[in-house]
Amino acid sequence: MKKIQQILITLLLFCATFGFTSQSFAAQNTNDFSVAAKGAIAVDFKTGKVLYNQDGDTPMGIASITKIISLYLVEDAVKAGKLNWDDKVTISDYAANLSVTPDLSNVPLHKENEYSVKELFDSAVIQSANASVVALAEKIAGSEAKFVNQMRSQLEKWGIHDAKIYNASGLNNKYLGDNRYPGSSPDAENLLSARDVAIVASHLIKDYPDILKVSATTTQMFGANTQSPVEMVNWNWMLPGFINAKEGVDGLKTGTTELAGACFVGTIEKNGQRLITVVLNATDHKNNPSARFVETGKLMDYCYEHWQQKEVLKGGTKLPGQKEIAVTDGKQLKTSISLKDSVTLWVRDDLNENDLTITPKFDSKVKDNAVTAPVAKGDVIGQASVSLKGDELGYLEKAPTHTTDIIVDKAVEKANIFVIFGRRVENFIQSVF
Repeated sequence: MKKIQQILITLLLFCATFGFTSQSFAAQNTNDFSVAAKGAIAVDFKTGKVLYNQDGDTPMGIASITKIISLYLVEDAVKAGKLNWDDKVTISDYAANLSVTPDLSNVPLHKENEYSVKELFDSAVIQSANASVVALAEKIAGSEAKFVNQMRSQLEKWGIHDAKIYNASGLNNKYLGDNRYPGSSPDAENLLSARDVAIVASHLIKDYPDILKVSATTTQMFGANTQSPVEMVNWNWMLPGFINAKEGVDGLKTGTTELAGACFVGTIEKNGQRLITVVLNATDHKNNPSARFVETGKLMDYCYEHWQQKEVLKGGTKLPGQKEIAVTDGKQLKTSISLKDSVTLWVRDDLNENDLTITPKFDSKVKDNAVTAPVAKGDVIGQASVSLKGDELGYLEKAPTHTTDIIVDKAVEKANIFVIFGRRVENFIQSVF
């Protein structure tokens, strides 16, 4: 977006007329809800439960959302002691020239100045400063290309194998000239699926929650003591005071290119539940610059209104189809068993919370569907996994297994030797005759 456009939009944000300073989004009914975008996903942050998925597994352009990968690596370097927030960063010709390239989101960087890691980090989040990310990449890895290798490696560690990452900023390669990644095409651009974006955002917030303090910052000065001080204005219009403000939103990152369209990975916390949402290529962006935020708001409302965590099984529930288990060499030949703990699942309002699939898996101590005496009350003899029928959305990464222990309800002592001997003789005779 051109700088002049940013100035005009900033004025609109703060001078918006009554009725536009805040915006509420009415969620649609469960079955007819959709997001006006090419790709979208919504996830419960704590559990990773996917609450909505609209072509969320197809790699698409992500533009400056790319920066959340770069920001994670900066945070990682600081945590590892390889970098300090106060460290000064020398500006290369590449970063300096990129910082004044027309039409790109940036803060001005001058070679004669040194900027702190924290200054550049904040500008990358708030202003989506492309050159700031390049400068940080060069500081950490020596070159942007080497930093891209680190980005790719990190994505692989998270199980993201179909990503296309060519630079640290999310720009189209046409802006990078000879600085583009070796072997990449002149117009290559970073691609991730909505799910992949949500995975990165989840790790960033979980491992480095301080990111939310920066991403929630609406305005901040950059380069106050330099020849080109500038007030940064956050591109996230869902923050307080902006045209699409929504209570509880505190991040995370916008992105816009011709290929990617208007994108936004958002996060909101309401009633103790944090959501991560991703909207890629909002389809009405050309007619409405707020389109990605409008669709994000609808998606957030949809999740809060139509999903609830419910206790679907209580502790002490009998295992369906098997209320007892045989006891070898016990005074009693059977004992009752049950599920130890309650199980809570996310339930959408069109699903039946009682329609469950319960799959038992007994431990090695259970042989031929029997345990050997003695057994004590509360002994764990296996686990049962529990899932909700009709919910096919799954989880963001590896699905957590919702399990509860299978336990013995009543103790059974071992029978005396004479009883055991008598039973074996009886069994032998029955097997022969």
